Amino acid sequence: MSARTRSFSRYVFNNLQLLSLRSSNSGLRTYPDRRFVSIPGRIDSVFVPTNQNPHFCVRSYCSGKNSKGNNEFTDEIEYLDESGSVIYTGKGIRSVEPGVDNHVMVGGLKQPFSNASAVAKIVEIVKRWKWGPEMETQLDKLQFVPNMIHITQALKITGDGDASLSLFRWAKRQSWYSPSDECYLALIDRLNQSRDFEGIHSVFDDLICDSTKTKVPEFNAFSRIVQYLAKAEKLEVSFCCFKKIQESGCKVDTKTYNSLITLFLDKGLPFKAFEIYENMEDSNCSLDKSTYELMIPNLAKSGRIDAALKLFQQMKEKSLQPGFTIFSSLIDSLGKAGRLDMAMKVYMEMQGLGIKPSATMFVSMIESYIKAGKLDTALKIWDEMKRARFRPNYGLYTMVVESHAKSGKLETAMSIFLEMEKSGFLPTPSTYSCLLEMHAANGQLDSAMKLYNSMNNAGVKPGMTTYTSLLTLLAKKKLLDVSAKILLEMKAIGYSVDITASDVLMVFIKDSSVDLALKWLRFMGSSGIRTNNFIIRQLFESCMKNGFYESAKPLLETYVDSSAKVDLILYTSILAHLVRCQEEQKEKHLMSILSATNHKAHKFMCGLFTGPEKRKQPVLAFVREFFQGIDYENEEGQTRYFVNVLLNYLVLMGQINRARCVWKVSYENKLFPKAIVFDQHIAWSLDVRNLSVGAALVAVVHTLHRFRKRMLYYGVVPRRIKLVTGPTLKIVVAQMLSSVESPFEVSKVVLRAPGDSVSEWFKKPIVQQFLLNEIPSRGDILMHKLNILFPSSAPEIRSVTPPKPLVGGRAM
Repeated sequence: MSARTRSFSRYVFNNLQLLSLRSSNSGLRTYPDRRFVSIPGRIDSVFVPTNQNPHFCVRSYCSGKNSKGNNEFTDEIEYLDESGSVIYTGKGIRSVEPGVDNHVMVGGLKQPFSNASAVAKIVEIVKRWKWGPEMETQLDKLQFVPNMIHITQALKITGDGDASLSLFRWAKRQSWYSPSDECYLALIDRLNQSRDFEGIHSVFDDLICDSTKTKVPEFNAFSRIVQYLAKAEKLEVSFCCFKKIQESGCKVDTKTYNSLITLFLDKGLPFKAFEIYENMEDSNCSLDKSTYELMIPNLAKSGRIDAALKLFQQMKEKSLQPGFTIFSSLIDSLGKAGRLDMAMKVYMEMQGLGIKPSATMFVSMIESYIKAGKLDTALKIWDEMKRARFRPNYGLYTMVVESHAKSGKLETAMSIFLEMEKSGFLPTPSTYSCLLEMHAANGQLDSAMKLYNSMNNAGVKPGMTTYTSLLTLLAKKKLLDVSAKILLEMKAIGYSVDITASDVLMVFIKDSSVDLALKWLRFMGSSGIRTNNFIIRQLFESCMKNGFYESAKPLLETYVDSSAKVDLILYTSILAHLVRCQEEQKEKHLMSILSATNHKAHKFMCGLFTGPEKRKQPVLAFVREFFQGIDYENEEGQTRYFVNVLLNYLVLMGQINRARCVWKVSYENKLFPKAIVFDQHIAWSLDVRNLSVGAALVAVVHTLHRFRKRMLYYGVVPRRIKLVTGPTLKIVVAQMLSSVESPFEVSKVVLRAPGDSVSEWFKKPIVQQFLLNEIPSRGDILMHKLNILFPSSAPEIRSVTPPKPLVGGRAM
């Protein structure tokens, strides 16, 4: 046999294994007496004699465990050339058992399978059949026994994820299968490349089972699975796998923890990320630089600044240099938390490491110091920012200008404001408004007007507060014409000016500029601007206070015509002005103003001073009827004020009898419930501290008359009698009683006398006449200087009209 023939014979035998699984349709042709296999190359076919049934397509290889013990060659092989001539005839391959032998027989020699050939064969089958029973059948017919190295290498070469998973499932059912971390890693990598995350999850379950059976907790595949799922943003699945790993007692590496932390942070779940970090600490897993760079900024942003600073310190102790991100987050969070000293310390440390601040960091620090009110430090950082050639942005300019303006540092604010304009930034309406309002609040009218004109020139529309501040300043400066001009400009823009105009009017009223207030009110009326009843009432009261009675009456009529209710307080205040009035002409104006109120109290006053013929009932009954119509639940305080002023007026008018009737009815209706106290035989007292002068005088006379009746008619004499007057009324009451030689002694705030002495005093005729309003000729002496006895309600001494006597005639 030639060398050519022998060489080709070896070629044929070495490649038979590559033909073993080809079907009869693809390479086998059957003849009546022989069969052949088509072989590409120099030899066309291999013929096999058919002494027995042909079974070439289902090949078996030799095995020492053959049940028939047939270890001899059984087939005669003829090698033909392309023309059909026989080149060589020789023994072929004897029968073997599938999946048991790890070699083939080449002549009389055993030819072992190399790992490369085995892997290539497995890969060929997997790539052809992909998955399913057919692929598994072909794998079962392999002419060699695979091992985990073959499977691992095949998984690395196979490009299809489903095919790789099918190969792994088949291998897992074989008796020679053993768990391999490298095999799992190769399969997981292949599935990740195919984006088959469901497959990765199913492999995870197999991995859990294998780790439980083998009790090996150090599978790196665990970490790889969690990392891939986390990077794919499979949050629930990755976290579930992580929990199962922990429950199974297996470990994960630092990179896996970082992947989970990153995933939860990206999903906006920082507290869940912190939980992972705590698990990492509990498992004594070492932290790398990536962990620190993840945790420190996020802990700081979430408000856990102390924890972030602790990690920051640990990082430095491990000789790991923090990066810009860590410094930036710490400085920003410390500044926002108000821990400015610590923020500055970290900032200086960063600069010491040669890390340059960014524009964002400068802005953050300036904002923090401004919010804390430390404007000087903020300006230093501002200057440092400009030296670093960072240009302040629009928002930062606005913040710095407004903060300095609001803190009263108007010169600095205006300086930065001008710099802002030179930099090309158009100030916002809020910036203009802030500056203008603060200049207005400080009374700097010229600067405020310049800013207002600048706003108009820049086309910036002032806001309501800006207009209000400017108009308020103009009103305080009493520049009514300028105020009117700006108010009309405000109205022309489209603002509602009723409230603003009313505010200006209130400024004039509070400054007691009644003339200006009246002029402004006329301007409002001519411009169609309305005000409210409250301000009309305030202006009316201001006119009354300053004696502008002629102007006050039209205001009151306007107030009444607008369906506003004149309450008892307003009526009483007008009556109080009448009590203090000294000029007859003004008294007429006040009487007409009282009449214009249309209040029921005025009708009562008119009836009180008429005769019994017109009134058709006694004074006491008339007074009782009026007081019965009062709503004491809502008007008790108003009624008490009215009684005090009314008694003042009645005393001044000499209407003592009417005054006593008013006091008596007031006491009956418990307007002054604690005024008179009867403490059996120990002490009787009268408290007039909360009464006006006229009310106090009437109360003393009327109450002493009651005490006299009790003592003389019923024989009840107390140990002492007290008149509690307070420091204001003490002199008034003492002077009145001294004219009839009373036994009362004056102390600091009380007039005291023994009961027996008072009883004897009551028996004197002059005292009886005094208490019964039958004062003799000495009555003029008693009330000669009545104005002096009214320190709170009548400061001026009457000089026009003579004083009215305290005591009048009998009941009318």
